[in-house]
Amino acid sequence: MKKILVVEDDKEINNLLKDYLTEQGYSVFSAFQGLEAISIIRENKDFSMIILDLMLPFQSGDKVLSKLREFSDVPVIVVSAKDTVQTKIDIIRMGADDYITKPFDLRELLVRVKSLIRRLPQSTEPSAENIIEVKSLKVMLRQRKVLLNNTILDLTPKEFDLLALLMNNLDIVFTREQLLDKVWGMDYVGGTRTVDIHIQRLRKKLGTSFEDMLQTIYGIGYKACGDIYED
Repeated sequence: MKKILVVEDDKEINNLLKDYLTEQGYSVFSAFQGLEAISIIRENKDFSMIILDLMLPFQSGDKVLSKLREFSDVPVIVVSAKDTVQTKIDIIRMGADDYITKPFDLRELLVRVKSLIRRLPQSTEPSAENIIEVKSLKVMLRQRKVLLNNTILDLTPKEFDLLALLMNNLDIVFTREQLLDKVWGMDYVGGTRTVDIHIQRLRKKLGTSFEDMLQTIYGIGYKACGDIYED
């Protein structure tokens, strides 16, 4: 059974989400403060999803997200009454996987939860056909790990999904809209700027050795270029 942590200080909303998601077959836990949420996540490493409010007492949701991304890549859906585009961009840049503006329909939340959980690995057993290697860069699809010079890169779930998609389709050009659809899903409400932000972050994390691999195709989108690394 998939475990979900609901981080929401409004007890009525927290209980509503817990009851609804429990009815849908999930094991749901609650936290009402930011510091409490971090403590729970550190002690329980097997959460499949975090639903995180931004307006929390003692420590805000964005600070919780920032701390969380220091030690975990568990998918995070942020829920907030803040509806500005800049807020959504900032939160995605910090490592959130999705953003829902309050008030929202519970059915919409469920669709987004299911969409993210479908992308979680179903098995941790590695196999040759599920490993993509380009020189010293290795993407382990089933384990959802990326190794660079045998060192694990700290990627968020969406960064991993984006890199895996591009590397699994070397030299194929994807439009921003296609990447948004394939990685974030058709129900994602953010703009294509999200793709640009994640590409920038990936380039930074991959470093100078692979700075030319994720190529911008101006006016269209992006591709992962493999031939520049051929012997």
